[in-house]
Amino acid sequence: MKDELQQTKDLITEISDAVHYFVVDNISDEWMVLVSVKVLLLTAFIFFIDFFLKLLVRIFLATFKDEEKHPVFKALYTSKVINSMAHLVAMMIGRFALYSVFSRRHPESFAVLDRLMEVAVVLIVGGMALRAIKAVENYYFYKKDYYRIVALRAISQTLRIFGSFIFAVIIISMVFGISGATILGSLGAITAVLVLVFRDTILGFVTGIHVATSQNMKVGDWIGIPKYNLEGNILDINLLTTKIQNFDKTISTIPTYDLLSTEIKNLQVMAESNTRRIKRSIIFNINSFTFLNRETIEKLEKINLISDYLEQKKNEMIAERESIPNSELLINGRQLTNIGVFREYVFNYLKKSEHIDQEGTLLVRQLENTPQGMPLEIYCFTNNSEWSGYEEIMADIFDHLLVASKEFNLEVVQFSKIAN
Repeated sequence: MKDELQQTKDLITEISDAVHYFVVDNISDEWMVLVSVKVLLLTAFIFFIDFFLKLLVRIFLATFKDEEKHPVFKALYTSKVINSMAHLVAMMIGRFALYSVFSRRHPESFAVLDRLMEVAVVLIVGGMALRAIKAVENYYFYKKDYYRIVALRAISQTLRIFGSFIFAVIIISMVFGISGATILGSLGAITAVLVLVFRDTILGFVTGIHVATSQNMKVGDWIGIPKYNLEGNILDINLLTTKIQNFDKTISTIPTYDLLSTEIKNLQVMAESNTRRIKRSIIFNINSFTFLNRETIEKLEKINLISDYLEQKKNEMIAERESIPNSELLINGRQLTNIGVFREYVFNYLKKSEHIDQEGTLLVRQLENTPQGMPLEIYCFTNNSEWSGYEEIMADIFDHLLVASKEFNLEVVQFSKIAN
């Protein structure tokens, strides 16, 4: 054992002497120049080892680039966690070279450089830990587990913040020789300030966990937020902010914790079912409402959508009026109104439309009277949730109904905004 140890020391001495005399014979023997050249040679050696190791890793992982068949290797490759491992190995080899070249001939320079390399190792380990978390995110992304990705992002960004803080404490303690406990102890006095500073971080972390576990929404979902008058698709949910692309191609950013404290309408179900709701009213002047006399009924019977309805109602009214006094007055007995018949027409028109989902709710209803008139609301679902198709279907329906109302002698109020 002693012989092996002595052989190692002799090897280190030979390497140190070989480098030293190479620099002295070929470059300069001045102390500053000697140290600077040795540092450059050591740096170049470390970069060469790092480049060689990364090249080997890339060649190996290139055979596993299919994300569906090999999601683990693909995640490791895209997150570059293997690169961090190569950095670490190269740095450890570099520390051995540092010891062999500097420890005997340049002890003062060795102490400084060794401290710097220790700091570099800590930074590499920290980066490797963060990339490992990113690798887990990428793995679930390739597995298309989007709900778990939201939780992982909240966790990873929290770990990044607190991990960066911890590594900063470690580096400060290494550089200045201060105990980490001393640094943390001094921070105890400003705990309340730290809690205030990290308020949004904590809330974002809790929200990310809630969104992932409840599976209420995910990246890509179509949502609406009435509080901000926003409607669009979620582009990204991270620890502090959520990015939404509106349908006018603008990008809106809201605090992530608003997903927990604000009303959110998830419209993705509507998009996936390929249906979208129409809820819009036409406001009529009440003074245009009238009873229908026999001549008007016979005229409207020529409208195919309500001919059967009017024939049935006309026969019922004739039978009823035969037994009541003063039957010549329209107000006596059961009567039809132009607004009521138009409501039946609208209902039948929607039932016959190939663009309306016949399995969904379909209503044509009167709303409470307003100073402007009486709203007649159409409530139904289109069988096309795509924005342009939906708007075209809705426009065709109301174009037709607004013109068709004239056949029933109904007056549409124009000075009131149609509600949606």
